[in-house]
Amino acid sequence: MEVLQSWVSEHKLTSIGAIWATAIGTSMAYTSSKRAPFKPSLRLIHARMHAQALTLAVLSGAALYHHYQKTEADHDHQK
Repeated sequence: MEVLQSWVSEHKLTSIGAIWATAIGTSMAYTSSKRAPFKPSLRLIHARMHAQALTLAVLSGAALYHHYQKTEADHDHQK
């Protein structure tokens, strides 16, 4: 887990790009089934919306984790 965290920390833009690509691909695959006969442009809009929501969630989690690490480091230095 620590190796993954350090890689993501060093390659932030690549990580976000991978999340975007995964979310768009998954959303496009999900909405391309016969039960959702949307136009391709509408499917792309939905896929981008899902990717944006996923990216926002991941960035929020990363910000909270960074804040937690900084708080813990400050707390350890005060001791």
